[in-house]
Amino acid sequence: MQIHDVDLRLLRIFVAIVECGGLSAAESRLNIGRSTISSHLSDLEVRLGLTLCKRGRSGFEITESGRVTYQASLELLQQCEAFASTVASSKNELSGRVTIATIDTFVSDPRCGVAQVISALKAKGDNIQFDINVCEAREVETSVASGRSLVGLGVSRHHLRGLNYYPLHNETNYLYCASGHKLFNCKPSHMTKLLKSAEVITSNYMRDKEARDDGLNYQHSATAYHDEGIAHLILSGAFIGYLPEHYASYWVEKGVFKPILPEKYSYQIPVMLISKKNNDISPLATALIEEIKRCHR
Repeated sequence: MQIHDVDLRLLRIFVAIVECGGLSAAESRLNIGRSTISSHLSDLEVRLGLTLCKRGRSGFEITESGRVTYQASLELLQQCEAFASTVASSKNELSGRVTIATIDTFVSDPRCGVAQVISALKAKGDNIQFDINVCEAREVETSVASGRSLVGLGVSRHHLRGLNYYPLHNETNYLYCASGHKLFNCKPSHMTKLLKSAEVITSNYMRDKEARDDGLNYQHSATAYHDEGIAHLILSGAFIGYLPEHYASYWVEKGVFKPILPEKYSYQIPVMLISKKNNDISPLATALIEEIKRCHR
């Protein structure tokens, strides 16, 4: 089949459906109603002659043909972006879509710099679109590796092959309890005994390091994959958990959170700029990477 503008639009909608996990979930991302999304998906299936997904009362499920089409769509859309960016660079202009994957709550870190980077790039070109994807730590790397994002801002202990990792700064994480927890007003002399029975939230960031090094009680009765989820559990007063200092400071200043023996229960984790290792990186991606590095110098 020949590819026309309408096909590219339908493929973008299909990619959004897959990444959001269904038609209803894609409504807010696409800013169109479910019935319209369904109609566009049907149009694409007719044009391709394929059934891309199963949808109905049993839920949304992508077919094998849909998986192949999704990967091919990503490659095609990336090539279109690269083409537009390369042509624009020949005119000494920056053009295309800036896609950044980042860990959650990063905006509360005063060293974040994402806003400054967006502002600087916006001043360099009127034809730049921005797409910020906030996701779980491991998804930051896979988003860059798959080409969905030009760069990632996140944490990593086991680097993926094919990616570059540039350290930006270290993030300090402390062990926190909330005002409703028995440790909140505990005397230091009783702290060690109470800590043995306190339930610690299992998180995705440094789970193996925490469980191995701090000797605390990980019963796996509470698990969270984002800092916001950890905060909800700590606020319940039933659990304690690690959070970045910059994020927890909101509750610490209000007298709701308190770090537990911070000289003992803390760890540093490097925040990385993650990008793909390749020789044909687009001018827009190059400008984005340079701007992030400049902002963190």
